[in-house]
Amino acid sequence: MDKIELIGLSKEELAAEIIKIGEKPFRAKQLWQWIYLKGETDFDKMSNLSKDLREKLKELYTISRPKIVAEQISKDKTHKWLLEFADGQRIETVYIPEEDRGAVCISTQVGCAVGCKFCHTGSQKITRNLTAGEIVSQFMVARDAYGEWPTPTDETRFLSNIVVMGMGEPLHNPENTFKALKILSDGEGISISKRKITLSTSGIAPRIASVARDLGVKLAISLHAPNNEKRSQIMPINDRYPIEEVLKACQEYQEIVGRGRYITFEYLMLKDFNDSLDDARELIQLMKKYKIGAKFNLIPFNPWPGCSYEPSSNNKVHAFSRELENAGYEAPIRVARGQDILAACGQLKSKKSEANPL
Repeated sequence: MDKIELIGLSKEELAAEIIKIGEKPFRAKQLWQWIYLKGETDFDKMSNLSKDLREKLKELYTISRPKIVAEQISKDKTHKWLLEFADGQRIETVYIPEEDRGAVCISTQVGCAVGCKFCHTGSQKITRNLTAGEIVSQFMVARDAYGEWPTPTDETRFLSNIVVMGMGEPLHNPENTFKALKILSDGEGISISKRKITLSTSGIAPRIASVARDLGVKLAISLHAPNNEKRSQIMPINDRYPIEEVLKACQEYQEIVGRGRYITFEYLMLKDFNDSLDDARELIQLMKKYKIGAKFNLIPFNPWPGCSYEPSSNNKVHAFSRELENAGYEAPIRVARGQDILAACGQLKSKKSEANPL
């Protein structure tokens, strides 16, 4: 009989398993804390559980991590893992450190079905969704690497944020993604604040409001163009969910979470395509028309082999940023991280040849 993987079970599911094997429900809370607060994978080390219970757990269940096939650390300290799951499928996960904190960029699918023309991941066709456990375990691998067990306080943790913008479209895998984020934000375990979790979507409009309603985490929209004509050229998903529909869904998101919670619009700066001042002014008019509390994240394009797009010049990027800021919008220019190991935005892909074996 195959053992049941405990990582990825909700609190209710874990309690049901404990009851099923004849134990008291409070044991589920103890087990939850061993797994998610302390990061323990060895049942024998769970000292407040009886020996009989530990033997039952060893017989029926497992607590595992994905296999680390390869990893790289960039000259700027960005850390990338190539991870392999039980069926042999692989994804990449990235940790981006800052001086006193950092974000773990997690994947939700093997490959991606959205097919954005500028995105390296999009050139790898979709294989399957990740399970909730496979999503959660990516963050746990990062915690293992940096020794952040038991869960540290907010003031002392370096792995402080989660961004769901790795491989895949999270709203194409909402059930597993939402379940995973609820586990990651649970206060009795890994305990990442919902305000430090950002879910990034290419704009699956019908599911955007549920990010507010079911999760309450921050929202980022991959916009990358000021109108439908340009956006459809680089993001085929726009033909199904055009800008107007996406922005109406953003309005609904803000009605639920409150106008004070700004939505971040990711905007990749592509040379001579979407980087003119006229493009910036069109963006401003869009935000005013839909009355969205917005800030922009201007992203320098990270080239990858086989892509025809080129990065905008620094002068154009800065001029674009000033135009948005003069209209009252925050528009920081993202500092590209991990470019030397293909760990930057839009560069992730799960081929072994793109990371150095351990």
